[in-house]
Amino acid sequence: MAKWTPKDQRQYKHIKDSSLEHGRSEAEAEEIAARTVNKRRRSEGRTPSPVTQGTGNPNKPLEERSVRELRNLAKDRNIPGRSRMIKAELVKSLQSN
Repeated sequence: MAKWTPKDQRQYKHIKDSSLEHGRSEAEAEEIAARTVNKRRRSEGRTPSPVTQGTGNPNKPLEERSVRELRNLAKDRNIPGRSRMIKAELVKSLQSN
């Protein structure tokens, strides 16, 4: 429960206890509670979405990655002008960098 506020922790405990009362296993109750709390944190913008962070599978060719993945990779490599580049330009600049 890294970086959860006291409110997040209370919500987690409440959801977990409720799930246990409804006959769920301990592991299932914990998963449901954690997913629910994390979903709320994401919707409030308090935790980054994995969709906007990834650079794609490193074993996958650059041409097969999404533009978002290529931009994230370009950001990691400090390539200037990446936000204005189209996919072909991103691939070219990443290959030359």
